[in-house]
Amino acid sequence: MNHGQTSRAIASLLTLGLLTSCAGSSLGDNVQQSLEADPQLEESAPFGGDGTEGSAEGSETAGESEAAADAPAASDATDSRNRRNRELVPPDYRPSVTDRNSDSAAAPPRSEALASLEGVPADLQSYIRDLQALEDVELAIASSQNSRQSSSANESPFTQTITRREYARWLLASYNAIYADEPGERLRLGNPSDEPAFQDISPSDPDFATIQGLAEAGIIPSEFTGNSTDVNFRPDAPLTRADLILWKVPLDTRAALPTTTPDAVKTAWGFQDAERIEALALRAIAADFQLGDFANFSRAFGYTTLFRPDKTVSRAEAAAVLWRFGSQTEGVTAADVQK
Repeated sequence: MNHGQTSRAIASLLTLGLLTSCAGSSLGDNVQQSLEADPQLEESAPFGGDGTEGSAEGSETAGESEAAADAPAASDATDSRNRRNRELVPPDYRPSVTDRNSDSAAAPPRSEALASLEGVPADLQSYIRDLQALEDVELAIASSQNSRQSSSANESPFTQTITRREYARWLLASYNAIYADEPGERLRLGNPSDEPAFQDISPSDPDFATIQGLAEAGIIPSEFTGNSTDVNFRPDAPLTRADLILWKVPLDTRAALPTTTPDAVKTAWGFQDAERIEALALRAIAADFQLGDFANFSRAFGYTTLFRPDKTVSRAEAAAVLWRFGSQTEGVTAADVQK
């Protein structure tokens, strides 16, 4: 026997003697218990198997018990947050695509998407805003070679001349939006199968339905109204003051244009150039005078002693005219519709 074996033998004898001498004592019991195997370790496998799954299930069960104990407090906190969120969100709120996707850029408010009003006379700006607020009315700015360019990059396109096709489009859309709740008063669009009212507006034209509809309703002079000289519409030509009033007034008075004379118009309006106004436009401006404080010409151009029938019209002036439809005693404005 070597030295190491001798040492281990001596240690074993001493331990056996110690246990024998301590048998029945509390010290002996404690030492014996410390050397016994843990029952839990005997029941579980050391490297997975059923023992591992059992241990995991026990851990999950304990976690569920703790979560169940904390559930009331967590639920109360969630309800409280939900109540605060509901108070901060308007009742008519509807999330947009950008609201649901935080990575997307937020859509600009409607007011920012609309054209600038810089350079537009202050008296006309409210008319534009009211019309822009109407549903189904888009005061879209169509590019045209005949449209005057802004003198400044920031100047509003509403200061530029409006074309005849644009005005026809705005006229029908504004009128129908204001009378949206009265189907019997609305203007109807033309049909591609209809006989064209004008030789230069074919069914393939993007504004054919609008222009054709106004012609068939007798709002725009054409062969349908007995005006045999009006065979072309000239859609991209600038709108004049004479046509601005001539197309609009019939939708206000709902009556045939009155007969009149240049002297009568000069007396009523004070226009020094009444003799220069074409006969049909002269009748329209006479009817407009009968609208009193709601006369279209005054709303668009303010006080003036000249009618200037061939002067071009800006988009802002056209919007002012289209802001209201109706007679002197009964009428509806774009602002009224919003209320």
